[in-house]
Amino acid sequence: MAIEFHLPELGENIDSGDLIRILVAEGDRIEKDQAVLELETDKATIEVPSPVSGTVKQIHVREGTKIKVGQLIFTVEDGVGAPSAETPASAESGSAVPEPPVAAPVPEAEPRASSSAPAAGAQQGEPAAPAEETSWPTPQREETDRTGAVIRMPFRPTEDKRVLVPAAPSVRRLAREIGVDIAEVSGSGPGGRITMEDVKAHAKALLAGRSRTGTPAAPVVEPLPDFARWGAIERQPMSNVRRKTAEHLTYAWRSIPHVTQHDRADITDTEELRKQLNGRAQARAGKITLTAIALKIVAAALKEFPQFATSVDMARQEIIYKKYVHIGVAVDTPRGLLVPVVRNVDRKNVFEVAVELAELAEKARQRKLSREEISGGVFSITNLGGIGGTLFTPIVNAPEVAILGMSRANWEPVHIAGQFIPRLVLPLSLSYDHRVIDGADAARFLRWVAQAFEKPAPYLE
Repeated sequence: MAIEFHLPELGENIDSGDLIRILVAEGDRIEKDQAVLELETDKATIEVPSPVSGTVKQIHVREGTKIKVGQLIFTVEDGVGAPSAETPASAESGSAVPEPPVAAPVPEAEPRASSSAPAAGAQQGEPAAPAEETSWPTPQREETDRTGAVIRMPFRPTEDKRVLVPAAPSVRRLAREIGVDIAEVSGSGPGGRITMEDVKAHAKALLAGRSRTGTPAAPVVEPLPDFARWGAIERQPMSNVRRKTAEHLTYAWRSIPHVTQHDRADITDTEELRKQLNGRAQARAGKITLTAIALKIVAAALKEFPQFATSVDMARQEIIYKKYVHIGVAVDTPRGLLVPVVRNVDRKNVFEVAVELAELAEKARQRKLSREEISGGVFSITNLGGIGGTLFTPIVNAPEVAILGMSRANWEPVHIAGQFIPRLVLPLSLSYDHRVIDGADAARFLRWVAQAFEKPAPYLE
């Protein structure tokens, strides 16, 4: 018996990923729960287990391509542990999820996802019942090829249901070209049909900073010029990490009123202490870095200034205070910036923090971070001291409300007791959300941190 293995659900709001490695070959015997794929999704690399045991008859995907939830991956012979190919199993529950049938062409106007209920007795994911006189046809989505010809494709439950809006292909094409999400456009035509004028009016409203419903709107994406007119170019697709970083930081910059506060800390004595601690750390298989010390100092500061470990819920007009101290640390990797989270920093000494930080940084570079290891932070630290620079303005890692930036420490002449003495000075930059943190609070927080850097010993246990 042959069984089709389709890509299972990968997690909330994840519908696709880049296929990094296929861990088996055609003809291999696989066991249930054996890892068969290595997949990069957003900021995490995950291994996908097989829901069945059997022999791999055919592999339907290639490394280096993007695959979607529900896509056919393998055909397995003599499979055990899953339903037949007609009803591929869900990876999470093992229950049958029939593949939606390919539908016949539909009229040009498509129903909105919310404008029509399913036929009586139909459940999500089940084949549609035979159409009655008042039934909507099976949903489809429209795409255009390079010539502009319209191609109708069956709509899958894992795709974005917002594409199911009543609009002609030419209207959809206009919306794509000027960067408008057609699902957000209000239609003025018969039955809510969206017209060219509706798209243009929505674009003007976006440029004004508000949607037609009065809610904050995303900016219109301005079309790029044809750069090839002036010389040779090369296009490379964004990696999942780069794309997600771009989307997240754009959201953070637009939604958070940023302010950055700067200060400096004399870490001459701290650097001597760090060297002493490293002598002790060798026996514990860890290396004490300035970032590890910063983690412990910030953990103590969050106890003194709890508003820096909050999130803002504007929908409910509440401030959420977090009673745990999980701190994210930005890590530079070949794929882009990742922010693994060191948990319960306040409950660990600096040696334990240093070991965990090194392990997470290495996992980030090796694409081995799990989604849990990049989630749950209440505050972030980014250290550019190893590269250089004097000051910078880091972007708050939403939904957090503050981030501490560290630049390169330099030797400077400091006036002490009537004479200039060379001291090692560390530049600090604190960006914060002005909705919940006032400037005076930020100045006090950063001054507290700077003073703690100068005498860190009490905070390292």
